[in-house]
Amino acid sequence: MKPTEDWTTGMEAISFQCCAACNHVQYFRRAFCAACGAPDPVDKTASGQGTVYATSLVLRAGTPEAREHVPYNIVLIDTAEGFRMMAHGANDLAIGDKVAARYARFTGRLVPYFERTSA
Repeated sequence: MKPTEDWTTGMEAISFQCCAACNHVQYFRRAFCAACGAPDPVDKTASGQGTVYATSLVLRAGTPEAREHVPYNIVLIDTAEGFRMMAHGANDLAIGDKVAARYARFTGRLVPYFERTSA
């Protein structure tokens, strides 16, 4: 699997980039480093481990397709690799919880879904 193949392409993985010049870590793929402007950041695959930074329980579906999932939790995760990402998570997550990603279907698409870990 190429590092750029991740949940956005239907694979069970989360990819990110790291700048070879300044070591800046960025989540959204770009052709350049958002911190220093160096070209061609290196693609890497995340471990799926992190900590809950914020959580928001959705009680009202934004689309007809999402109705079957209500209530669902949207979380911000500070990953072990140093970037923050938005994802789905277990409804009982709280700020500060240690989490790990698995992958689930949401409105027909594969998405990262974080659950509490014992560590």
